Amino acid sequence: MKTIMVYKSNSGYVKKYADMISSELKCDIREGSKVSLDQLKNYDIIIFGGGLYAVGINGIKLLKNNIDSLVDKKIVVFASGASPFREEVYDEVINKNFTLEQQELIKFFYLRGGFDFKKLKLRHKVVMKGMKMHLSKKDELTEDEAGMLAAFDKPVDFTSKENAQELIDYVKSIRGF
Repeated sequence: MKTIMVYKSNSGYVKKYADMISSELKCDIREGSKVSLDQLKNYDIIIFGGGLYAVGINGIKLLKNNIDSLVDKKIVVFASGASPFREEVYDEVINKNFTLEQQELIKFFYLRGGFDFKKLKLRHKVVMKGMKMHLSKKDELTEDEAGMLAAFDKPVDFTSKENAQELIDYVKSIRGF
């Protein structure tokens, strides 16, 4: 089955996963802004990866806005963020980004990525500085909040093939090998 890996990466973690996945699956790979709906229609399996920003998946509009034209395709989506996997966050991400009907057509994965403040675009830096100020004022921090504060000074990278293996195995299973 002809497969494409499409990604939207602002700080490099999603691209790292996209490269890893496309290499393992030996499939085409394209940056999201460089692929059209007509191109996607040439594939049987479409894998899309984007970073999480306030639980929204970066670049997902291409798929969401054209899902009716892709109903005969197998669609796999992953989102990447710095936080560890949590069921409640997974549910929030999938429910915020996709309608119930879209969820029926999409297999969704969360892949833990990383955080590097220096790699963020200006608008994201402004938001993250606000979050940092808010967290700095708290008397007690959760483990995730403490980790996030520490990551402002020392970037973290949790990307790994192990994190992507379930997605890779899923795609292999629908390809029949």
